[in-house]
Amino acid sequence: MAMDLKSWIGRSETAEDVVTPTPYAALCATLDRPVERPKPGTELPPLWHWLYFLPLARRSELGPDGHPHRGGFLPPVPLPRRMWAGSQFEFHEALRVGDAIRRVSTIEDVTEKPGRNGPLVFVRVRHEVGRQDGAHALTEFHDIVYREMPQPGEAPPPAQPAPAPAFEREWVPDDVLLFRYSALTFNGHRIHYDRRYVTQEEGYPGLVVHGPLLATLLLELLHEQRPGSKLAHFEFRAMRPTFDTQPFYTGGAPRGDGREIDLWARDPQGALAMKAVATLR
Repeated sequence: MAMDLKSWIGRSETAEDVVTPTPYAALCATLDRPVERPKPGTELPPLWHWLYFLPLARRSELGPDGHPHRGGFLPPVPLPRRMWAGSQFEFHEALRVGDAIRRVSTIEDVTEKPGRNGPLVFVRVRHEVGRQDGAHALTEFHDIVYREMPQPGEAPPPAQPAPAPAFEREWVPDDVLLFRYSALTFNGHRIHYDRRYVTQEEGYPGLVVHGPLLATLLLELLHEQRPGSKLAHFEFRAMRPTFDTQPFYTGGAPRGDGREIDLWARDPQGALAMKAVATLR
């Protein structure tokens, strides 16, 4: 890894926004929840802060994959494929509709590691999110991985079997679901909506389901099983890509006294796509 990438460690940027009701209602529609524009003071569900602080790169500032050109806040990693590897969250105070909010983002680390099929570069970003009056809502650590494009005949990552669920739900992804989530998060990454690009340029068999969408669906399942519960901690790790070519399943099972709950997404063959742990208050 070029040494200048390490110089990005410590870089910071601040974004401000307001928790408005329309993105909340639009995600409800996307997840097939009852659709109502929430009243001021309505609590924002965990991870729905991703509907705000949207990246607003101009069209002329986008690269061929739909992401902004590199070398701004994120380091200019010289590897073409970028994926959301995972995140960890500590929840302190709820955000609510009507809140004026602030996010301070800092590059925590840049690390190169050898992979099965070439070099990998991991970038870790810390986000501190709260109200503009100083109340601290959550801390998020976001792990991004960069890698080479796949070579012809390259094998996918080895599958890990999903555990036996205590509860489970089927999801059938389609173009509209993925388009809506891309639009709601203003995510221009073409692997989620451009079938020609994702199959011909990046070599995937179909559209890729967003990692953040999978994580949101895991907490949607938890919300259905434990309505009214409050999260203290949540973390997830992407294991294998999930495509719109087949259904996938979100499942879970409580540990011990039930305060910690294992959650995961799997494909119809039982291979883990994402694994997560939620800790309740």
